[in-house]
Amino acid sequence: MEAETAKTMIRDATAQLQRGDARGAMAQLDQALQRFPADADVRLNRAMVQRAAGNLPAALAELDAALSIDPYFFLALLSKGAVLERLGERGAAALVYRDAIKIAPPEQSMPAPLKAPLARAREVVEEDSRQLADFLLQQTSTLREAFKTEALGRFDECLQILAGRKRIYHAEPVQLHVPQLPAIPFFDRSHFPWLPRLEAATDMIREELRALMDAGMPGFAPYISYPPGAPLNQWAELNNNREWSSFWLWKDGARQEEAISRCPRTAALLAELPMADQAGFAPTALFSALAPRTRIPPHTGSTNARLLVHLPLVLPGPAAFRVGNDERAWRMGEAWCFDDSIEHEAWNDADQTRVILIFDIWNPLLSQTERELISALMHARRAWYGP
Repeated sequence: MEAETAKTMIRDATAQLQRGDARGAMAQLDQALQRFPADADVRLNRAMVQRAAGNLPAALAELDAALSIDPYFFLALLSKGAVLERLGERGAAALVYRDAIKIAPPEQSMPAPLKAPLARAREVVEEDSRQLADFLLQQTSTLREAFKTEALGRFDECLQILAGRKRIYHAEPVQLHVPQLPAIPFFDRSHFPWLPRLEAATDMIREELRALMDAGMPGFAPYISYPPGAPLNQWAELNNNREWSSFWLWKDGARQEEAISRCPRTAALLAELPMADQAGFAPTALFSALAPRTRIPPHTGSTNARLLVHLPLVLPGPAAFRVGNDERAWRMGEAWCFDDSIEHEAWNDADQTRVILIFDIWNPLLSQTERELISALMHARRAWYGP
């Protein structure tokens, strides 16, 4: 009953304000505040009256009072950011707007009158981030120049995250997470002394792939293939769609003999490389074909106990790949190893199909003992749930 009375008093005050009677509206809200001193909506509406009257410091004080009652009051945060912006305190406004954006309602449920203020908040935050990044770069430029011969990629990403230009990415495997492994998007080549051997075989592997492509890509099937009723989430467009297709040489640890018979030299080479060896789960090796103008949406893989290796084979034009904050373009004859438990995506902007070779290896930071125990762990889990 009391809450309804507070709402009624706020409605009456709002009506008075809309009629141009700011003094009457504030008098009504004075009474509401006496009766409901812990009502954050009362404080918010008092701030609105003060803003309408041009009394911005008083409006700010009311909003701070509202937020002391409810620190997660979205409307109060959005309003505070706007007041600070009008006061010329753009940096402080950006900090408050950041908090408001974090707790903003989903777009589909956002009231129409709030869409423009929220869009403005995002503009202010974006501009502040750009300016802060430039300032941080300028302030650290002399010291950075002194260390220019050292590897500074991690520091550079740190700076961009601090400025709000990039986000933090963690390992988010959908199945098995090994704690205390660092979330490294692309691993340094020094971990993989066999990479040059793989890269030197690019032409041979591409020759076998070309034979498949010339024959109409027999054996290629949609990479994403969920049964009816399964939640599709970001995979709705690619589910059972040949725009992202695959040709499996090994799948869940099992050799695909018919496929291997078509690519015997590629299979022989892979068998001599340190692919992940986990019966029933790994290795996995495949040709991955992405159709023209197609994008693989952001996603994460099954476990950070493994890495994936990519070797480009057909690059008809602009195509790129992102893991976390690190975006790279493929270059023919160059492979990389990455942690697919970190959010990643790929796109092919060319007018023809892009094809790469993919296979999995153990995360090199795991000991042999850990690898054996993890394999046993996964088999035990499968036994629990059944085949």
